[in-house]
Amino acid sequence: MNDDHTQVQEFFTARAADWETRFPDDAPAYAAAVAELGLREGDRVLDAGCGTGRALPPLRAAVGPSGVVLGADLTPAMLAAAVRAGRDRDGALLLADVVGLPLRTESLDAVFAAGLIAHLPNPAENLREVARVVRPGGTLALFHPIGRAALAARQGRQITPDDLRAEGNLGPLLTGSGWRMTSYVDEDSRFLALAVRVGRPLAEPRALREDSPEPAI
Repeated sequence: MNDDHTQVQEFFTARAADWETRFPDDAPAYAAAVAELGLREGDRVLDAGCGTGRALPPLRAAVGPSGVVLGADLTPAMLAAAVRAGRDRDGALLLADVVGLPLRTESLDAVFAAGLIAHLPNPAENLREVARVVRPGGTLALFHPIGRAALAARQGRQITPDDLRAEGNLGPLLTGSGWRMTSYVDEDSRFLALAVRVGRPLAEPRALREDSPEPAI
């Protein structure tokens, strides 16, 4: 694990135990964002950087019992908190990093990612890896339960021009990573950018082609 990922893991490990009590009112915002993914019965969906699994119940409700719901996070303590909250009943939890997802190419219909983009070590490359596991025409939701300005105020900082979540930065970033942004909302009550997977199928990493353990899908 490189330094960037070690820092992210340390950050969330220190906060995992009380994460649920720190943000007790976010569930409706997660459910509303999941509804905009347009999931159908039987779809296969990943919550990338799932944390304590807040999106897993609405994702399961959207795809039904015949669908597949996965939650992937690189911090064991956050996955343990998800289990304590009973969210492993709604989806399979994977200790995995978006740098290299243990999933087959084009094996998913959609990816939900709450707060993920701010923690990506190489956003273009990492979003391309997310695109690899989604079929063409599949969808991506980049979500946060409050908008950029509200989040910056909460953290005591100013929004800078290089903020990846700014519409003028995020659109080109997604375009260069196998996605086309279809909608963008940044208001105090939520941040939600939706994108569609475009382009040709991406190459499957050798690790998934040769002598590798069977991935989740």
